[in-house]
Amino acid sequence: MKLIIFSLSILTILLVSVSSDLASDRAALVALRSAVGGRSLLWNLSSSPCSWTGVNCSQNRVVELRLPGMGLSGQLPIAIGNLTQLQTLSLRFNALSGPIPSDFANLSSLRNLYLQGNAFSCEIPEFLFTLQNLIRLNLANNNFTGSISGSVNNLTRLGTLYLENNKLSGSIPDIGLASLVQFNVSFNQLNGSIPKALSGKPRSAFQGNSLCGKPLVSCDGSKDSDSKLSGGAIAGIVIGCVLVASLILILLICLCARRSGKKTEARDIAPAKQAEIEISGDNTSNGLSGGPKNDAKSNENKNMVIFRKASRVFDLDHLLKASAEVLGKGTFGTAYKASLDKRVAVVVKRLKDVTVSEKEFRAKMEVVGAMDHQNLVPVRAYYFSRDEKLLVYDYMPMGSLSALLHGNRGAGRTPLNWDTRSNIALGAARGIAYLHSKAPGFSHGNIKSSNILLTTSYEAHVSDFGLAQLARPGPTSTPNRVDGYRAPEVTDARKISQKADVYSFGVLLLELLTGKAPTHALTNDEGVDLPRWVQSVVREEWTAEVFDLELLRYQNVEEYMVQLLQIAINCTAQYPDKRPAMEEVTSQIEELCRSSNQKNIDK
Repeated sequence: MKLIIFSLSILTILLVSVSSDLASDRAALVALRSAVGGRSLLWNLSSSPCSWTGVNCSQNRVVELRLPGMGLSGQLPIAIGNLTQLQTLSLRFNALSGPIPSDFANLSSLRNLYLQGNAFSCEIPEFLFTLQNLIRLNLANNNFTGSISGSVNNLTRLGTLYLENNKLSGSIPDIGLASLVQFNVSFNQLNGSIPKALSGKPRSAFQGNSLCGKPLVSCDGSKDSDSKLSGGAIAGIVIGCVLVASLILILLICLCARRSGKKTEARDIAPAKQAEIEISGDNTSNGLSGGPKNDAKSNENKNMVIFRKASRVFDLDHLLKASAEVLGKGTFGTAYKASLDKRVAVVVKRLKDVTVSEKEFRAKMEVVGAMDHQNLVPVRAYYFSRDEKLLVYDYMPMGSLSALLHGNRGAGRTPLNWDTRSNIALGAARGIAYLHSKAPGFSHGNIKSSNILLTTSYEAHVSDFGLAQLARPGPTSTPNRVDGYRAPEVTDARKISQKADVYSFGVLLLELLTGKAPTHALTNDEGVDLPRWVQSVVREEWTAEVFDLELLRYQNVEEYMVQLLQIAINCTAQYPDKRPAMEEVTSQIEELCRSSNQKNIDK
């Protein structure tokens, strides 16, 4: 009997203790609500705090508090520190100001702290660097001042440190954290040299400061080093420069002669009676009708094949004489903008390393040339000879999605909002779904953001479809970037299935949502392995943390972003049979866009 009474007493004490801990958590949350939330936090105070919006519990304790974009304002009270089991705190994109409260020092279990996009000020407090369980610390886009403390090295588990767009000054401390993967201090008032341990981070992580050293410009002064050179060394340098200049001049003369010879050869093989390539005067119009046209009445005309008629005409000789501007060196060759006059320009792609015979090339181009959809960049014509394989496309003045996403990320950039991104996703999906439906087994083979071209109204047009079956990737392409879109089962870039296209499109969606460029290698400065990174964040943390900061400026669309993220995750499934068909993906994105647009109308 005494044993039973003793056991009941112990159980009662434990229950009271647990209840007391949750009561303490509840009191802290109520104090927070009173200070900065008001009516924006519609919590039912008569219910358990574990049922409140943004609150997650484990073992009857609050372990997560997520209140992003809730319109919270004012200064945080001394209260959150009582949430002693808190592991994740997200107050990003509110209007909170003032210093970080001192009782944050009590959050010894905290793993993720997201305070970006507020108006916090004062120095970054030292006590944050005593929270040794911190993995992610995001204080970007605030008004923090002072220097970055070397005590950051105490955070031995830290993987993310974002401090960009503040007013931090002084030098960057020698941060030697092996776990640190994501780092950004751009657009502050920092100066001095970049520590060697951070020299492998991307340039964008340091821009907008007065910093030097790798990956930026060297800190060494050229004048000092020159003054230490002997007269003999200087003379040697001068002689070497003269020799190099002479060699370059000789090479240029040879190159000019060679190009002149090639041009003569190209004109020799051009038909005496020139075939005409007809294009629209409207550079963004793709709605032209008419199937493939191949006038093979004479052997002279067989090299130039025309696919579409329109109002403006030009011929091969015009192409050869047109002023050309290099647009970029892609996976399968170099693209040039050929300006025929002030109003008309086309893109000429010079293919490299064509691996198929002339007969197979022409047969495949017949299939490609027949593709006609409003979300495709159609092939207007092609030219085939032993030495030259040219494709002619419409010119898209807004350039590629890649340039729009990853171009100017500094001051003056116009954010790419949700409506624009979702419509680009829908247009690209429709174009790819059309390709898959038009010919049995036909695949694009090279889906990536640089092959999604945009009109002035940001309508997506898919380019470069079908080229993977004609040529192997050239040495001028960027293998890591290409591999970042490639499905895991693909071993030959020339043999890509429709399900592999779906995987690449899924990576493209992740790129749209995260703002991150995909690469095959995590160590590459330009991006991350997007499917693996997103899945790890979704599995361990809260889904919304993967989204591009530019998207999070727009409230009331987060549920749709999460839906599109889930579509992308489904597309990038490890095994091909687990991925949906492009027709299904397109229908899902169409429904998502309809719902999102309707919500905007109803507001």
